[in-house]
Amino acid sequence: WDDADFSQGVGTTWYQEYSTLSSTQDPLVRDVEAKIEKYLKVPYAAKWTLKVTWEKAPAYLSQQDDTQTSTYQAVLTTDGNRSYALLLYQDGGMRWDYAKLAATNVLIGFS
Repeated sequence: WDDADFSQGVGTTWYQEYSTLSSTQDPLVRDVEAKIEKYLKVPYAAKWTLKVTWEKAPAYLSQQDDTQTSTYQAVLTTDGNRSYALLLYQDGGMRWDYAKLAATNVLIGFS
């Protein structure tokens, strides 16, 4: 949607790396593997997984309005050959007001 702006001390970002070296895996890793297998219809066993969380993140420029915050996560995972990124949003979705964006020709995706 936009860049997050933590310059006003509102919101938090943190990350957690999940070990997949032992036979017992964290429930999050098992959930990620299950989602990839369910939606992409491919077998998947993670060798590395990273979860990044942005909590109550205001949109850039937060000096204008830091009341509409959003909580979301990115989960990056790889099996050594294929890599995936899962984008997870708090129930209710993004709460940033897209009408306040400087650009009106916003595209969603990657290049």
